[in-house]
Amino acid sequence: MGTKENSSIAAHAATKTAAAATGQQQQQQQQQQQGSTTSIPPALQKPYGQIMLTLQNVLLPKDKLAATPSSLDGLDSDTEIDLRILGCELIQYAGILLRLPQVAMATGQVIFQRFYYSKSLVRYDMETTAMACVCLASKIEEAPRHIRDVINVFNHIKQVQSQKTIQPVILDSNYVALKNQVIKSERRVLKELGFCVHVKHPHKMIVVYLQVLGYEKNNQLMQLSWNYMNDSLRSDVFVRYEPETVACACIYLSARQIKLPLPMKPAWFSIFKVVEADIRDVCRSILRLYARPRVKAEVLEKKVDELKKKYEEARTKARAVETGANTPSPPLGKGHGNAWGGFISRNPNTLPATIKSPKNNKSTSNTPERVDSMKHSKRKRHSRSRSRSHSRSRKTKKSSRRRSSSHKSSRTHRDYRSRSRSRDRSTKRKHSRKN
Repeated sequence: MGTKENSSIAAHAATKTAAAATGQQQQQQQQQQQGSTTSIPPALQKPYGQIMLTLQNVLLPKDKLAATPSSLDGLDSDTEIDLRILGCELIQYAGILLRLPQVAMATGQVIFQRFYYSKSLVRYDMETTAMACVCLASKIEEAPRHIRDVINVFNHIKQVQSQKTIQPVILDSNYVALKNQVIKSERRVLKELGFCVHVKHPHKMIVVYLQVLGYEKNNQLMQLSWNYMNDSLRSDVFVRYEPETVACACIYLSARQIKLPLPMKPAWFSIFKVVEADIRDVCRSILRLYARPRVKAEVLEKKVDELKKKYEEARTKARAVETGANTPSPPLGKGHGNAWGGFISRNPNTLPATIKSPKNNKSTSNTPERVDSMKHSKRKRHSRSRSRSHSRSRKTKKSSRRRSSSHKSSRTHRDYRSRSRSRDRSTKRKHSRKN
């Protein structure tokens, strides 16, 4: 009996699985048929339908990293790198003075680096963009700061670096203009980044990776890795590599620095799916920061100002060419229409001999149609003047009536007051006589 029951149960289960498999196949066939019926032919497919915005596609391709917008505007690579480093340092110092968390400072620096791979340092001021990145990062990391405080902090840092006497920001028209520029710059950053401002920070990954490797109690290794991580924010490694690669590179560099051997058979970074070539590249980028000489901000600002002047001159020339191409043709002789335009001088002394100004031209022939139109316009003017005069007379009459009524009311009030006074006097006399 037991064997028969087991065989019947097995047969029942087999029939169930077979039915489920056939049902799945039928559903797949139906979906394929629906997909084939609703699929759009390649000729009608639109290119913007293939754009995908996710939290993982924040890395830039190599072609964008090679030719930056600043280099296209004539800025050399060394000056661009120095300006990027200076902007990130300003964000870091401002975050410390504003008592922001380190995550907010890191977010601001990554957003700053991303923005200037989309826009040029020549066309958009570095300091204003750094202020906007601090404001935006403080909002993203839920530690918002007022724009007034950010401007005060940046002004303080600038005065300290230039060794000037520290003075507070004066709340005048320049302050209002700077505040508006920071607000506009923040909107521009959001627009250029497509509102995708999420940053995956590798700070937590360092702690987790060291726990996996069994070095979570090694404070020297952890602190040194954290320091390398904060310094790497001044470079472009967060735009080129995943955060896992950056975290492994910081641990790799720290272990080399303190001469701590890490397991290599198998390689410890292969557990986290990271390649050694990428780790070495990130380490070189971090070490280059320490080898670069410090450049003064005034020298960098002079270079950028020179390029800005050239850019503005080229822009004005291009506008002049465009407006020159759109200027109307010069006035022609008799038999042609008058070609007055916005860019032709209207001075009567500069007019050609064949054309005279309409004001000084007394020998114009008056056709019957023109005479009728002039009479009609005169009648209109006369009727308008009469209506205006009638309305004015009505207004004056109304105002005079109001004045007269007000005078009458004031007179009656005065008469009533005088009568009441005389009555009071008479009553007082009677009382005095009785007494």
